[in-house]
Amino acid sequence: MTAYAGSARRVLIIVENLPSPFDRRVWQEATTLIEAGYEVSIICPVGKGYEKKYELIDGVHIYRHSLPLEAEGALGYLLEYTVALFWQFTLACRVLLTRGFDVIHACNPPDNIFLIGGFFKLFGKKFLFDHHDINPELYEAKFGRRDFFYKIMLAWEKWSFKTANVSIATNESYKRIAIERGGMSEQRVFVVRSGPKLDRLRIMPPVESLKKGKKFLVGYVGVMGAQEGIDYLLRAAQHIVFEMGRQDVHFGLVGGGTSLDEMKAYAEQLKISQYVTFTGRVPDEEMLQMLNTADVCVNPDVANEMNDKSTMNKIMEYMALGKPIVQFDLTEGRYSAQEASLYALKNDDKDMAEKIVELLDNAKKRTAMGKLGRKRVEDKLSWEHEAPKLLQAYDILFDA
Repeated sequence: MTAYAGSARRVLIIVENLPSPFDRRVWQEATTLIEAGYEVSIICPVGKGYEKKYELIDGVHIYRHSLPLEAEGALGYLLEYTVALFWQFTLACRVLLTRGFDVIHACNPPDNIFLIGGFFKLFGKKFLFDHHDINPELYEAKFGRRDFFYKIMLAWEKWSFKTANVSIATNESYKRIAIERGGMSEQRVFVVRSGPKLDRLRIMPPVESLKKGKKFLVGYVGVMGAQEGIDYLLRAAQHIVFEMGRQDVHFGLVGGGTSLDEMKAYAEQLKISQYVTFTGRVPDEEMLQMLNTADVCVNPDVANEMNDKSTMNKIMEYMALGKPIVQFDLTEGRYSAQEASLYALKNDDKDMAEKIVELLDNAKKRTAMGKLGRKRVEDKLSWEHEAPKLLQAYDILFDA
């Protein structure tokens, strides 16, 4: 890393949708910067298990604020984003007057943090846009329309890129959006994938009790939301249990979100609730127990424009644990997993069911695919390969 004259480089990370250190990408970025000699503060919301308004963890100063609700509808999101923006600006002023910062590192969603970045640029601060989600496509995936709010998403995205001195993208698809839709120079867009840390994703012995007396366990970890396709997974489970006659399979679904209660009710409606465990949001240890016990892991993300261009952390986490995967055939999902996954026809829950059973009935294939996935993470996709790219982006940012 280029030497920096004077005091340490000071970074303020702002993230709205998850608390730190729960948001793994943000936490990996923050701790990587700390290890490289930066001073790091984070502004984020409170969350279950992360209720303290201020905390110092691993050298990172965390400032948390409350949110009025977990939004669902468009107006709910507007209220959430407005309140979050108020607290982000208030806490940014507090950090500036106490610890100070040289750069604001904004993690979307939403894309309105450029308002804070743009304000502080007037006082010589730099702005880095960390592009986690393509929000216009995310809005369309959630609400199925391109209306006034969709146009707002496009405008916010455009101004985020215009305000940014440097942008980092999670994959090549996002990099193209930054250049083509955001108008950024290619030299100022860096791909930093959300690679897993292998010391966190530990391979552990299975916990047989999680199979609930069944021979096999199918695992899922992720958000329980509209675009995550949990309904497709539940219909695939119904097909496996009743149409394919496989009462020897249990399904373990780890994660929370706005659709959790709805998906529990849907499992009841499909008459498969006894074959499905919903854990809700749990600590890493419980998540690792479930995934290490799983024989096959599933990514049922709906095939749409947003998911086709997005890299899903869960895929690389499955691979890091040596698990074979079944998912719908999406561009970035295929790039990540390659031969560690089988690819079902897009949004075809019956084909997904058949691909799952194909792997359950072939232990040799499961083992081979799991080894391929683990090796790909070790050789190419783990965070140790991405951290230098993050530091390179910061060197360019500070040299600008």
